[in-house]
Formats: sequence, structure tokens, C-alpha cells
Amino acid sequence: MYECPNCGGNLKFSIEDQLMKCDYCQTTFDPYSLKKENDAEELFAFEATIFTCPQCGGEILSTDNSAAEFCSFCGASTILSGRLSNEKRPVRIIPFKITEDSCKKAYLGRMRRALFAPKELKQEKALNQFRGIYIPYYCYHVVQKGAAQLKGKKQYRKGSYDYTDHYRLTGDIDASYNHLSFDASATLDDTISRQIAPYQPCDEKQFTPAFLSGFYADISDIGEDVYIEDAKQIANTASMKKIREMKPFKGLHPDPGITLSSQNTSLCTKTKRPEALMYPVWFMSYRHKDRVAYATINGQTGKISADIPIDPVKYLISTLLLAVLLFFLLNPVLILTPTGLLILSALLSVVTFILFWLEIRKIYRRETRLDDKGYQELAARQTKKKSKRKPRKATFTMTFGEFWTYSKAPVFGTQLPGFLGSVLALVIAIIVLMVDPVSDIWYYGGCFLTFLCTLFTMAAILLKYNTLATRPLPQFARKGDDA
Repeated sequence: MYECPNCGGNLKFSIEDQLMKCDYCQTTFDPYSLKKENDAEELFAFEATIFTCPQCGGEILSTDNSAAEFCSFCGASTILSGRLSNEKRPVRIIPFKITEDSCKKAYLGRMRRALFAPKELKQEKALNQFRGIYIPYYCYHVVQKGAAQLKGKKQYRKGSYDYTDHYRLTGDIDASYNHLSFDASATLDDTISRQIAPYQPCDEKQFTPAFLSGFYADISDIGEDVYIEDAKQIANTASMKKIREMKPFKGLHPDPGITLSSQNTSLCTKTKRPEALMYPVWFMSYRHKDRVAYATINGQTGKISADIPIDPVKYLISTLLLAVLLFFLLNPVLILTPTGLLILSALLSVVTFILFWLEIRKIYRRETRLDDKGYQELAARQTKKKSKRKPRKATFTMTFGEFWTYSKAPVFGTQLPGFLGSVLALVIAIIVLMVDPVSDIWYYGGCFLTFLCTLFTMAAILLKYNTLATRPLPQFARKGDDA
């Protein structure tokens, strides 16, 4: 805790003043003019209190030693245990620019547009869960300097023949890409950090622990080389776009190669050692049973990302009202034969199956965090420590067993995979069409059964949406030097 030199009160960083401010006498101070007596003299570390959640193992740090009363990662209302630690000092920091009041207004603005969101997300209790957290980032600087060598080709037609001329394109390249930033915390999903990006480097300041006073910070727990190839890819893509727009190369289709390695060689792409930074995020978690939803707001620009589940009752009522309205609008003009109605029902079941499969695939990727390179790197490192064997790479395709497991939904009191309804509906429709009964009653009966089975899958899609819109409770395994 930073004490006021005038009265001994608690000093916290004031977003409005962009200065340290005393809670008691309201005096302001330059953050760089303050220093704790027990601050480490070395330039590469600073003293902080690490708070650990007893339920999920999530960790946040603070320069204040007062107990944290809830976990921002799993939403648990519990006192987090604290311990002192010397943490790696980042090079620069962007102090909070968006106040907590502005953060809440932005969140309520998003919730007003979420018509089917649960009412709990719009109540005062949810707003009070917002916490200012500095997220660690790695900032990469990519340079491309030297003799670039690309392949080119020009295609044209003469008479009855098609010609392709191949060229070797050379030239000097001198390009640099700075401030390519990626979050350095496995607790923050990469999809979230991308959604609230970008941060503007114009507000970066030299780091001092005083900026953390009154806020929390996440732990940097992944290697600095994890996103190097991503940074190079961004630079290569940007440079190739610029090269293709140049007049000398017009119509020659410059190509640096297919693989990233060949592109790096062709464009002389190299990276400098990344810098450790801290960026501000307003973070809120909403917990319901064994799921958690996050709302995050860029603490510099106010850009928001939110997991928004739906209230099934609200959605069902709205859907039924819409269905009744469409029935009365289309009934006078839409006339279908029994056969046509059955075929339409079968097509509806196929569409429903495809939608359900796409939803399950998204759920699989989110639950296993396949798109989060930081988490995958940390998980692989921890697995390697435990088993002493080379960790198996994450697979990007589902097995049928995984599809079956992820498809299960509590529809009408069952725990059957949701896709079975669409499959059964299609089977019923095919059987009726193949038998081709004389009486129309068989077609109408088939349509009714097909609709009921399709309705089962539709209900599963609705229920699984909340799985897609939320996240499993995090379980971190941080122990000492694992971080």
C-alpha cells in the first residue's frame, strides 16, 4: 500500500486525474515520485501480493495487501489467500483511461441490446462485480530489411493457347512493424483479447508499481516466444499486400511462398526480443452453476466484449409469438400438397442437423480452447512436467465419441444427443416417401412426427447456445515456478 506523505492515508491511482490521489486528504502526487520503503532496488522485479482463488486456482496480483473478496475468473464469492512475491517488472504500462462509471454505462448499453439476456446480468449485483485488472502482454517488433526474393507469374492467352510466364522478382525491402501485442496470460482467452483490441501505444508510460495501486494485475505465465510466428505472419501479410499494390509488380502476382518459413526467408523477416507490457481491462464474471460468463472492456478505448447467454423462457415466448404471426401471414398465400409438406419437413430436419453440428463444433473448440495458443502452451508445459513425456498436440477435429458427448442436452427430461431428433425426422420422412401411401393421412402423420423430432433438435440448439455463450469454470494448476 502506498501511504500519503501528508496524512498517511491510502494512495490510489486516480483515472480522472491520471495521478496518485489520497483517499483521505485528496492530495495528488506524480506516480513516479512515490516509492515504497521495501520496493526492490533492482530494475527487473517489483514486490506484490499474489491472491489465489481456493476454488479454481486463478491468481491475480496487487500492490495492496487487503484481502480480495471474490474471484474474477470463476466468479466465486470467497476470500482469496495472499502471499508476497517478487514479480517480473514490465517495461511499459497503459494506465486506465476509462472510469468504472463509464465502464458500467458501456456494459448496460450492450445489455439493453441483448433482448433475451438473463435479468441477473442487468442487475446492480453484476455491475458491482467489475474489477480493474492489468493484463500482461508481449509486444513484438518485426523488421524486414535486405534483398527480398519473390516468385511471380503472368498468365495470358494467344489464339488457342494459354501462356504462363514465370518471373524471379527481387528488390530491397525496408519495413518495420511495431507494437504487435498478444496477451501473455493463459487465464485470458485469446479470443477475448482479440475482441477488445487494439490498444493505442500513444498512452504507454514507463512502468512503476504505483500505477497498480487500487487495481489488480494478472500473472504472466506463458513463454515470450509463443506468438513470434503470429507476429511474423501479420508482418508478411501486410508487406505482401503493399507489394502487390506497387505498379512494377502489377499483373505479376508476387508470391513469397506457401509456408511461413519460406515467407520469412523471402521477405527477410526477423523479430526483436519482445517487451513485457501491461494493458488495462475492466473484467466482470457472471457465474451460474458450473458455467461462467465474462464481460471485458478495454480500459483505454472502452471497446467491449461480452459472453451473453439467453433466458430460454424469454426466447421461447418470443419465438412462439413470431411463429403465430408468420402462420397468419403465410397461410392465405402458401399452399402445399401433403407430399410437398413432408419434403419441406425433411429439408428442415437436414438444416437443423447442420446448424446443430456447426454449434457443437464451436462448443468443442471453445471448451478445449483450441484457438488459445497461450493456454495450449501452458497446458503442454504442465503436462510435460507431470508426465516427463513429450506432450501430445491438441487435435483440431472431433471424434464421433466427442461429438456424441458434446451433443447431449437436457431436452424434455432426457440426456440424449440433440442430433438424434433430426436424424430420426429424416428417416421418418424417407420411409413415408418411399412407401408412398395412398391416403394423405399418412403424409400428415409423417409431417407431424418429423416436426416433433426436429423440434427436439431445435430445443437442443437453444439449450446448447448457453453452453456456447458461457465457459466452463476455470481450473488452473499454478504452483510456484509453474507460472
